[in-house]
Amino acid sequence: MSAPQQPVDPVPAGAAAGQPSPWNLANALTVLRILMVPVFVWLLLRDPGAGEDHLHSWWPFVVFALAAVTDRIDGELARRRNLITDFGKIADPIADKALIGSALVCLSWIDLLPWWVTVVVLARELLITVVRFVVIRYGVMAASRGGKLKTVLQSVAVGLMLMPLGGVVATIAWWVMLAAVVVTVVTGLDYLRDAARLWSRGRRGTA
Repeated sequence: MSAPQQPVDPVPAGAAAGQPSPWNLANALTVLRILMVPVFVWLLLRDPGAGEDHLHSWWPFVVFALAAVTDRIDGELARRRNLITDFGKIADPIADKALIGSALVCLSWIDLLPWWVTVVVLARELLITVVRFVVIRYGVMAASRGGKLKTVLQSVAVGLMLMPLGGVVATIAWWVMLAAVVVTVVTGLDYLRDAARLWSRGRRGTA
């Protein structure tokens, strides 16, 4: 007669796959960045003084800059300490898009940025997000270097526009924003091309 089997505690799916706990510093910074978005929006719309050299007008820039810095830090932490989780993969791009998107809308709302710029950037982000979900059954579209450059240019342009300085800084901010729009459109077209290839290969494989 065989000995009775000992009950085995169920192993969490994340642990079985060797994935770190979602409760880590990198994800905490990502959540913090998301929580900073409404604070940033409130500060900017409460006192739309960008371009005017008042001390209190620097607060929107300070909050935006801190949020942008956390984006850099949480990414480095996740990679170096192996803290990459499914939650982080979803929450991090949401945080990025929420921060940049809200900044563009607010800047257009207070007449510091033409609406066409905001519409082009947001339309591109929405389109690529939808396309990613459509082709995800055939493969994952990884972020490209061009996409990372786009994010950097957008962040720098928004940061410069938030500085209550005007003059040369405002001119530089506008040119950086134009460069960001160009890179945004070009990388968007690249993503669509890659998605079409991925879709085509996937359809042939399932035919």
